[in-house]
Amino acid sequence: MTSLSPADAEQLRLAFQRCRDMDGTLNEQLLAYAEASRKVFPAYGEAVDRLVARLNGNDGGEMAPRPGDMMPPFMLPDESGRLVALTALLESGPVAVMFFRGHWCPYCRLNVRAVVEAAGRINAMGAQVVAIMPETQEYARQLKVDAGAPFPILTDLDNGYALSLNLAIWLGTEIQHLLSYQDMAKFHGNDGWMLPIPAVFVVGRDGIVKARFVDPDFRKRMEIDDLLEALEDAGAES
Repeated sequence: MTSLSPADAEQLRLAFQRCRDMDGTLNEQLLAYAEASRKVFPAYGEAVDRLVARLNGNDGGEMAPRPGDMMPPFMLPDESGRLVALTALLESGPVAVMFFRGHWCPYCRLNVRAVVEAAGRINAMGAQVVAIMPETQEYARQLKVDAGAPFPILTDLDNGYALSLNLAIWLGTEIQHLLSYQDMAKFHGNDGWMLPIPAVFVVGRDGIVKARFVDPDFRKRMEIDDLLEALEDAGAES
């Protein structure tokens, strides 16, 4: 199978709901969805395996900022068009800068939902979260509303900031064909089929990266407990 039928899409939607509502850690939910997705759409799961192997072979994400590096600054529009700068966010405490693939990605939706559920604890320690994705403000706003996210979701159009961090990747023709049922050109405002490797950078008030999570396999994400611990440690250093 090389395309997704409406019946298969419905199976994936139901699988997402089951994984979203299950007890367990974020990565347990992600793994459950990956397994369910592979049963419904095996061609895509196999293509992702090949993409991940290619990225790992090319040290995908390895050149992104590491703990001890200065986090390059950004100024990007949020879902309402307001410009948000990293320097301004850092004035009030540590910040988790999180990269997502898009509102259409079920793994990102599970990830965002888990962060939303932890938002109270994050705010209580004087820290913040900012999400970045390569979609236009319309879809950034859609993800924010759907997830009930209390944090800004910024548009990195054409992956400019992700490229500067060595996070942007080309998906390749195989994945492009398998995802052709998604209107990526509309979501991104271009037809480049470039996405960021999902990543988290915990940045202290001094602008230095304190912790990071970068994995070319988008089916794996930073655990919420690890995120909270890194933000707490970053806050204690400031």
